[in-house]
Amino acid sequence: MIVLGRIVAPFGVQGWVKIHPFGDDPVEWRKMPQWWLCAEDGAPAERWTPYTLKACRAHGKGLVAAFGEVPDRNAAEAIDGWYIGAPREALPKPAEDEYYWGDLVGLEVFNEAGTRLGVVDGLLSTGAHDVLQVKDDGQDGGERLIPFVAAYVLDVDLATRRIRVAWGEDW
Repeated sequence: MIVLGRIVAPFGVQGWVKIHPFGDDPVEWRKMPQWWLCAEDGAPAERWTPYTLKACRAHGKGLVAAFGEVPDRNAAEAIDGWYIGAPREALPKPAEDEYYWGDLVGLEVFNEAGTRLGVVDGLLSTGAHDVLQVKDDGQDGGERLIPFVAAYVLDVDLATRRIRVAWGEDW
């Protein structure tokens, strides 16, 4: 499952929920007639429950959505804090040079000199741009935070599972 966002609050009295999306262009999710919800991030696929999307629209920096299985505010409160996801094959195809966060996690990160900096352990949404959390599995076991912008991320190769960045080894 690819985690797309999280329900952050009920919205109104008719079962709508506010959603904080993880990534850009969440309005495209409307093309999926079914979304999957789970109380735990990273849970196995069989623990995710499909929900029928009735309506979805942009709201501020996020979304609001209504599901067939969530008829009122009480039902919306029961799924507050749950994660929204979808199997990879159900997602709309990303545009060129766009990636789902789930596709980036686990990729090895190398700088321009060919030095391995670590593995993408997660991403952060800072508002201005997304940030790669790169776990260094070397001696210090530290973490690098690399902005996911063209100035630093030179290329992403999903086939070889590598990201090349303009980032110093000692930064």
